[in-house]
Amino acid sequence: MSAGEQYYEIACCRLCGSSAIETVLELTPTPPANNLITAEVLGRVPACYPLEVCRCADCHHLQLRHIVNPELLFSNYLYVSQTSPVMLRHLADQAVALAERIKDSGNKLVIEIGSNDGSLLANFQRLGFPVLGVDPARNIAAQAVAAGVPTIVEFFGEAVGRKLAAKYGRAGLVCANHCFAHIEDIHSVVEGVKHLLDDGAEFVFEVGYLLDVYQKTLFDTIYHEHLDYHHVEPLAGFFASHGMSLVHVERHEIQGGTLRGFARLGHVAPAASIAAFIAAERAAGLDRKETFLRFEASIKALSTDLNRLLGDIAARGGRVYGFGVPAKATTLMYHFAISSELVPVIVDDNPLKQGRYVAGLEIPVTSAQAIYDDRPEYVLILAWNFADSIVARNQAYLESGGTFIVPLPTLRLVDRNGTRPWTAIGEG
Repeated sequence: MSAGEQYYEIACCRLCGSSAIETVLELTPTPPANNLITAEVLGRVPACYPLEVCRCADCHHLQLRHIVNPELLFSNYLYVSQTSPVMLRHLADQAVALAERIKDSGNKLVIEIGSNDGSLLANFQRLGFPVLGVDPARNIAAQAVAAGVPTIVEFFGEAVGRKLAAKYGRAGLVCANHCFAHIEDIHSVVEGVKHLLDDGAEFVFEVGYLLDVYQKTLFDTIYHEHLDYHHVEPLAGFFASHGMSLVHVERHEIQGGTLRGFARLGHVAPAASIAAFIAAERAAGLDRKETFLRFEASIKALSTDLNRLLGDIAARGGRVYGFGVPAKATTLMYHFAISSELVPVIVDDNPLKQGRYVAGLEIPVTSAQAIYDDRPEYVLILAWNFADSIVARNQAYLESGGTFIVPLPTLRLVDRNGTRPWTAIGEG
């Protein structure tokens, strides 16, 4: 993609190269989800890019049809792992589990692609492993370096992998946490990983799992950073095409549903988990176009329910604030037409996001103290994947009479009396 180009449309599957790709879902176009704007640009109409999901009829991989220039998405990034206690616990547990897998290896070097603020690698450091991070976001990489995690500022690909291998040597473990689906040239990434892997070493990646996205109607995980929506069957063929083997997979709950994959160089017999996951995916219909037509119907039903709830609250003079402005919040608000009239304020624990605004909707983002100072009757948890943690940290809001709304995976209300499914206010 040229430096001045904002986005382009793919003609072939990004995994297998087939031209047999067909659109199965179109969401409302949005601005780049993590690019919250400053007060200086309020009133300007933001550039919005298509969110069109297409399916490969040959390998069944799901992907975005339009690819936004990564310089617009990642060069100045606002997401950091450190603001989520749930994510930090997940990363700590992951480091312990992976360290156990390589404890007998003669090569202890751990390299992470898309290392963000270094939260995962810091855990490996505490366990005694040498580490190296690679991340294109200059501002976040600087935080990692300041915290003592060595980090290279680069968009990872084959050339970078070759360069790092020449300078630092091969690694006993290469990780990519929730960035493997973000990278434009995924083939170049895998070729770069191959340069870095020592004999017997593993490439361990985490991605949002398409089976969870479908079964839980997690449509808001579809945004421009997420180019691919992965499941096991296409990934197995993809790694094989690069002379690698997908040898094991695991399912984790983080981020609403995550697939952790383990790949090695050469032809290696897979664990039983590979066949079991593929069987479950086929049983759910991930290999059929009709499945995603049902997915679209589920999204429409959720939109109807959430807008009716917000409308009921507004009709009774109630106020709704948002909690959390992750990337997925932009997709949800744009596709469900949730305006500043329905949600006038969003609070977020990330200081990098406070004082900014949601592009186009111009909803201000402030600290969580606002739900105590302003006492809105309802708080819509847009960061629903961390809902339990948010509720646990804000019991005082519930005790004051407030109610949390959790939109996904199922629409529910949480107040001082506990959790209940939503029915129209005044019903049930």
